[in-house]
Amino acid sequence: MTSEQTFAPVPGRAEEVAPGVRRILAPNPSPFTGPGTNTYLVGQTALAVIDPGPDMAIHLQAILKALRPGQHISHILVTHAHADHAPLARALSQGTGAPVLAYGDALAGRSAVMTRLALSGELGGGEGTDRLFRPDRLLADGDVLHGEDWSLRALWTPGHFGNHLCFVLDDVIFTGDLVMGWSSSLVSPPDGDLTDFMASCRRLRALPARLYLPGHGAPVTTPLARLDWLIRHRDRREASLLQALAHGPATADDLARRVYTDIAPGLLPAASRNVLAHLIDLMGKSLIETEENLTAESRFHLS
Repeated sequence: MTSEQTFAPVPGRAEEVAPGVRRILAPNPSPFTGPGTNTYLVGQTALAVIDPGPDMAIHLQAILKALRPGQHISHILVTHAHADHAPLARALSQGTGAPVLAYGDALAGRSAVMTRLALSGELGGGEGTDRLFRPDRLLADGDVLHGEDWSLRALWTPGHFGNHLCFVLDDVIFTGDLVMGWSSSLVSPPDGDLTDFMASCRRLRALPARLYLPGHGAPVTTPLARLDWLIRHRDRREASLLQALAHGPATADDLARRVYTDIAPGLLPAASRNVLAHLIDLMGKSLIETEENLTAESRFHLS
């Protein structure tokens, strides 16, 4: 895996990261986006843009400025409907005439469990969602898109978000926020589902790949090692939560303060959402339960 310590691209500058693929970093750094969102240009003549990014005029101009003589944008692909990936798609489509393609809107792809929990209105979540996102064309799992000199296969990989897609280009996979180059992903119910997230990681691990190009951070040059780390990280987090619950019932907030001992206080709310995702997954495994209707404030205990 490329070291994040050496990952310092200039926002707005198109840089080649694989044959026929250029990356443009959006100027939206934050604790949740790392250096910013990676937008990718695929192809030599008719280009596919993967993840246009946040609705920022300066980033729109950077994408258009990156077009070389004879090039045009033919497809706009969105991995998922978060506000740091999807909103610029509409303006880019209006400026180029290219259609926007994705798995669906911000509610598409939710599991039955998350759909049911969302209806209660007591689970919270919804952070950073582009609720207005509507693709022009829907992509199903396994659909293949063809350009003049490229082919991309869509993989439905829910977990970080219900409508999350990865895209396969030969031995390169654009992993969106399922596998990032700088951090593990936030999984915040009901948009995120840890059960689906783990299944998507294992599915991706079964596919041969030389390189992952993530939505944030550096290219991942050791894909299987990175996936193994992510899976182990989640397994260890699950074990630590079960160990904490062995001492008595607790809420997601309580548990986040116990098991996330090395993060800034300002990130504890996000950690609590990750914990809640784990707790819902553990309930699905019948390892824990709660005595009341499931909410963001529920107290959980071992079964």
